[in-house]
Amino acid sequence: MAEPAQLLVGNGLVITRESSAPLIENGCVAIRGGVIAAVGSTAELRRLNPGSDFLDARGGIIMPGLINAHTHLYSTLARGMALDTPAPRNFVEILERLWWRLDKTLTLDDVYWSAMAGLADSIRNGVTTIFDHHASPGAVRGSLGRIADAALQSGVRSCLCYEVSDRDGEQVAADGIAENREFLAGMARAGGNGLRGLFGMHASFTLSDRTLARCCDAAVESGAGFHVHTAEAASDTEDCLKRYNKRIVERWRDAGVLGKSSIAAHCVHVDEAETELLAESGTFVVHNPESNMSNAVGSAWVIEMMARGVRVGLGTDGYSADMLESMKVANLLQKHRTGDPGAGWVEPPQMLFENNAAMASECFGISLGKLAAGAAADLVILDYQPPTPVLPTNIDGHLLFGLAGRAVNTTIAGGRILMRGRELLSIDAAEMAANARATAQNLWRRI
Repeated sequence: MAEPAQLLVGNGLVITRESSAPLIENGCVAIRGGVIAAVGSTAELRRLNPGSDFLDARGGIIMPGLINAHTHLYSTLARGMALDTPAPRNFVEILERLWWRLDKTLTLDDVYWSAMAGLADSIRNGVTTIFDHHASPGAVRGSLGRIADAALQSGVRSCLCYEVSDRDGEQVAADGIAENREFLAGMARAGGNGLRGLFGMHASFTLSDRTLARCCDAAVESGAGFHVHTAEAASDTEDCLKRYNKRIVERWRDAGVLGKSSIAAHCVHVDEAETELLAESGTFVVHNPESNMSNAVGSAWVIEMMARGVRVGLGTDGYSADMLESMKVANLLQKHRTGDPGAGWVEPPQMLFENNAAMASECFGISLGKLAAGAAADLVILDYQPPTPVLPTNIDGHLLFGLAGRAVNTTIAGGRILMRGRELLSIDAAEMAANARATAQNLWRRI
């Protein structure tokens, strides 16, 4: 290396996610200028960088930072909130009785502290990059800026959008379009600061053709792809067929939504023809198994989608921040769906470690999701003393059955240490928790 590394993270089992050298015993990652300078043995990299700071993994696992391809930071303050209405019995009632009551009550301060709390959870679970999908109909303008402030402070790479919808009237929809447009323009000016944007839309059943066309025109002007819920519940597909005489992915195709820069979240109720459209367009689909199970909307046939060439990533839909747990549930859900105990071994790790990495790398313009020279210095240390050997052939078995987000000890993004020894460094945990609790209590009273 031409210059000494600023930080060495070593004395651990390095999982690179590189096929040429997937595991390095007593390995080390050298970081310089927010980028990985080299990956190798601890002894060799310490010899080459005698004056560099050294972060001792103490025999734990060193692996790439995790990526959450679809989440909702605004939902964080709903944790533990009791409803004063009858329990929802279907997906639309869940939206009407919980999420749409919550989001339209949010103020800009609520948005900020909800984001801070959600980002703290992300860091604690080793998530270094998120794709967030935001809604606050009562405080649209400036909302993405407040989330961006929280993201920059926390250090978590964040791709943001505002979900445009007709459900709160024409002015709120217009505000949502303007919020996306202005945020995207700001991102174009700001350059590489760990923030990116997509053009957000809610879902087919809350978007008129007129509003959809306005969103598409604005997105073309901004040069951005879309982030939109797609066929999450059967009722969404039924609405599209009834109102437009076509299925949702067909509607997106006709409007110009599909493409390699776009995310179609969920896709639980798509058919084979829609799957072909998703594959041909290169649109990313994001599977959210825990949320789909919680909402009782069904199970996406992700194994078949991936076999047909669809790029399927993994998210949480705001259900949690633990991507390792989401991978486990995705594995179990496909076994349950297919009735085949041999199903789901390959696809969920591929979603999390390969497809999420591809999605994030394309979005942020830097190699993410692997430990290799030139990639972003996004990595985590997990405390793990395996009872069986960790081999190149069984890495994902250990991640599926031996680890979860709570095992993350240290989180680093862009070479910046966000958490060390389970202590948050980029966020004042006590201040954040106190403000989030007070904000939540006030929000619940208003709801």
